Amino acid sequence: MPLDLNSDLGEGFGPWRMGDDAAMLDIVTSANIACGFHAGDPTIMRRTCELAVAKGVRIGAHVGYRDLVGFGRRDIAIAPADLRDEVLYQIGALAAFARAAGDRVRYVKPHGALYHAAARDRLLAEALVAAVAEAEPGLALLGPAGTELARAAAPRVGFVAEGFADRAYTATGSLAPRGVAGAVLSPDDAVAQATSLALSGTARTVDGPGTVAVSVASVCVHGDSPAAVEMARRIRGALDEAGVPVESFS
Repeated sequence: MPLDLNSDLGEGFGPWRMGDDAAMLDIVTSANIACGFHAGDPTIMRRTCELAVAKGVRIGAHVGYRDLVGFGRRDIAIAPADLRDEVLYQIGALAAFARAAGDRVRYVKPHGALYHAAARDRLLAEALVAAVAEAEPGLALLGPAGTELARAAAPRVGFVAEGFADRAYTATGSLAPRGVAGAVLSPDDAVAQATSLALSGTARTVDGPGTVAVSVASVCVHGDSPAAVEMARRIRGALDEAGVPVESFS
């Protein structure tokens, strides 16, 4: 089965830059572009959309809590209705830059703390799905399978299950928190895990039996580490060598 390769991009702010977006866009098939709440600004959003279109990479809105200082990785107490509107706002902002670059937003992926909160909280999941459904017909939602987010999406929007090459899992199939020893995988282990996700639908665990079933249609490679580009290049090569077609789900 074909497998999408995605990465979180456009995560700078003003003069500050994170990762080598241009290099990552030569490797991945889908770009989760920050929309200004956890990272990104209008100029970065425009430039990242233009690069993605030039390289034939699909554009996704990477929406998060309004938390630039915490990079969207802190839990924020927010009413579901407010979350719906803030997510809709972010999608609309990126959609304008995607259109200006000659394409459109194809999907939405929550970031950081919002990703995990919407996976476990039905009300937040429904609010996020409502924003995606209202934003534009045909938008897909990228997130973790078997969660409240996946269940909320089912009757309203297309859902694409995502796994992570460079993160370990718990025995229950959720991502291990970053602060847990072994939660962030080395480049060698990330290459092995991406191949395992593609071929057998399993991922490494930091507890329990060693592996857990994780069925995915897209694999994320985080772009915020010094070795990110080389790791992504190795993952793409390993998938090609294993005979796994790498193409966007959208």
